[in-house]
Amino acid sequence: MRRRALRFGGTLLVTAACAMYLVWKVDLGELGRVLTDARIGYFAAALGLLYATIWPLAWRWRLLLRARGIDDNLAWLSRAYLVSYAAGQVLPTSLGGDATRIFETSRRHPGRGGDIAGSVLLERALGAAATLVLAAVGFALALGHYDVGAYLWLELGFVVAAVAVFVLLFARSARPLLARVAPVLRRIRLERPVRAVYEGVHSYRGDRRVLAVAFAVTLALQTARVLTIWLVAEAVHVDLSPRPFFVMGPLLFLVMLVPFTVNGIGVREAFFISFLGKLDIPHDQAFACGFLFFLMTILLALPGVGVVLWETLAGRRVQPVADA
Repeated sequence: MRRRALRFGGTLLVTAACAMYLVWKVDLGELGRVLTDARIGYFAAALGLLYATIWPLAWRWRLLLRARGIDDNLAWLSRAYLVSYAAGQVLPTSLGGDATRIFETSRRHPGRGGDIAGSVLLERALGAAATLVLAAVGFALALGHYDVGAYLWLELGFVVAAVAVFVLLFARSARPLLARVAPVLRRIRLERPVRAVYEGVHSYRGDRRVLAVAFAVTLALQTARVLTIWLVAEAVHVDLSPRPFFVMGPLLFLVMLVPFTVNGIGVREAFFISFLGKLDIPHDQAFACGFLFFLMTILLALPGVGVVLWETLAGRRVQPVADA
């Protein structure tokens, strides 16, 4: 209880510090002018592109679940994604939304929790791999063209770290190393769930065709997400080519996974100011870009909120379904 209180207090402290940093950097009057002058068409295009990714996300998840003999329909899986977006607004980062998907889908498929968790974590691993590719592309495109300083080398470090994680997850030679962690996990009663999830992810090692198709879909989806950032920037007259956003995007996705503050408030906007400031974009425009990106995630979560409210009022519960 005390540890939870300390963590919550630390989160609030970092949130307050980020808010103070933004107030110091941003001219609120100029910010209001920038937002008033925003081009709605670009923002609508970004939001539409983000909504368009939901069906491919559900299809990819269905592909991974079917590889483990778990069959579900696209309507439910799309609904699970929408609800996870809503949950991600109040739970710690988008990983909280993943936990919601795992919990609800495990209730539909009793006894398959390990495989379901493995499929969701594999999605994250594929997302990291696609982000790694985009980071490498962004590094190559920006090197010598855009002066974003330490961000380029941070991007390179991210690529190296992602490769190391993939080796640990999928290489059989890494198992003896991971086995050394088992006694620690056993002591804190996490060995069984962690082992189940690891086996669930590792079981895909032989499904090369499934992994190849899922990775291709993931790469397209991550590219679309990067383009939504560029479109949001265009909405507030940040007239840059998409090229620097392939450097910015992977780092932003990483920042959004870490629960520094409540719902990423402050950290996200500070990141926009810091990165775009390296490209001579005024702080007010950079902050407006981050704010519109946040607004877009809120609008993406609204259908999920509507689904939860409707199901609660109608008294609907998750019903088990038969697997293949």
